[in-house]
Amino acid sequence: MALFRRAPKPPPAPRRALPPAGAIRRERRLVREAREEKLRDLGGLVLEMYRRDRFREDLLADRCNELLGLDARLRELDEMLAAAHRRLPVGRCECGAPLPWSSHFCPNCGRPAGEQAVVACAECGHPLPGDAHFCANCGAGAEEGEDTDEHPAGEGAA
Repeated sequence: MALFRRAPKPPPAPRRALPPAGAIRRERRLVREAREEKLRDLGGLVLEMYRRDRFREDLLADRCNELLGLDARLRELDEMLAAAHRRLPVGRCECGAPLPWSSHFCPNCGRPAGEQAVVACAECGHPLPGDAHFCANCGAGAEEGEDTDEHPAGEGAA
């Protein structure tokens, strides 16, 4: 009866942290094309504003922020593509859960994913390192530096 034993089932395939390199390249191409189109649209918008002598800074700022967001996504995709080529191992949290690429917190337990603390910008909500003085996305100052200027030293003496 030993002839009819079933072979043990192979273990399930490990979960992939990064998408396949082909999917990353396709998304990168689409984001790059969208960025080029928005850049052309921004140039046309500025030209029309110049012709009509009516500049709307809020509209220009919105369009520039969209371009900056696309630039940030392109940088992230480039990093993902480089990591896929180097076949980096999956990052894991202390609780054992796999960490998705470029996440700031563990989706399982909520612990910070990196060694550095992450905070959000008060103006735009962009994630920042805990020791940042300014936001890289909108340029707003960090809140820690604002508290020192509110109460001058000679105020409480009188």
